[in-house]
Amino acid sequence: MIARVAHRRIAVDGVEVFYRESLPDKHDAPTLLLLHGFPSASHQFRRLIDALGARYRLVAPDYPGFGHTKAPDGFTYSFDRLADIVEGFADRVLPGRFAVYLFDFGAPVGFRLALRRPERIAGLVVQNGNAYTEGLSPAARDFIALTPDTPGAERTILDLFTLEATRAQYEGGTADPELIAPEGWLLDQFFLDQPGRKQAQLALAYDYHRNVAAYPDWQAWLREHRPPTLITWGVNDPFFTEAGAKAYLRDVPDSALHLFDTGHFALEDHLPRIAPLIADFLDDNL
Repeated sequence: MIARVAHRRIAVDGVEVFYRESLPDKHDAPTLLLLHGFPSASHQFRRLIDALGARYRLVAPDYPGFGHTKAPDGFTYSFDRLADIVEGFADRVLPGRFAVYLFDFGAPVGFRLALRRPERIAGLVVQNGNAYTEGLSPAARDFIALTPDTPGAERTILDLFTLEATRAQYEGGTADPELIAPEGWLLDQFFLDQPGRKQAQLALAYDYHRNVAAYPDWQAWLREHRPPTLITWGVNDPFFTEAGAKAYLRDVPDSALHLFDTGHFALEDHLPRIAPLIADFLDDNL
């Protein structure tokens, strides 16, 4: 059964947040907040929402600086501020408790939300969302170490915002690139090329080191709250390694861990295997 999906906007602290929301038949259907990664937006979850949205309420906002969301001039692009907007969004749109899908940038945003509102988090679905230093590849470590004072840093970061690099994030590490629809990386690049977006992403790149510094706090939260956790991970991710997936088991040992022979955007080619795992997880825990 294919989901009905609404496309909406809501004002949060001066930001016009765009979001997608499935409309399940049951008013009390379990809710999953979908937090996207770089350089994407809520559109990366379209097929997942189609697959599961008839049975569950799937809600996917675009962060400031991404997708269709519109931030005011002077907005400060940091992970703290992204979390502020997502927290305000959740307060307005999501009643009660909900599970959170953490992917890439969605991990630092989602863990900030979890630390601030632990009573609202009913479970985690983690897909290549890193929270451990051993999960950082050498390339990721080098990138995170860049500062505005590093010679050539800005050029290095801006090179990541090109069409070639965006496409490589989707197709890199996949066993069969023919399973990757080109619309994903083309739409990402369209948004990256909008006025002001590259400067927003540059600011977030320089801010990323604060996420690594916060890893111990996120891990302590996991140990204290032991949320039901499903981990699905593309093991050929050039940024976040398989070791980062397995590290979650130290702090939430009852997690279900599933590894897939693919890259960063695992949903693109492994949706038929991952979607049923998410459905079972939501049925068992929400």
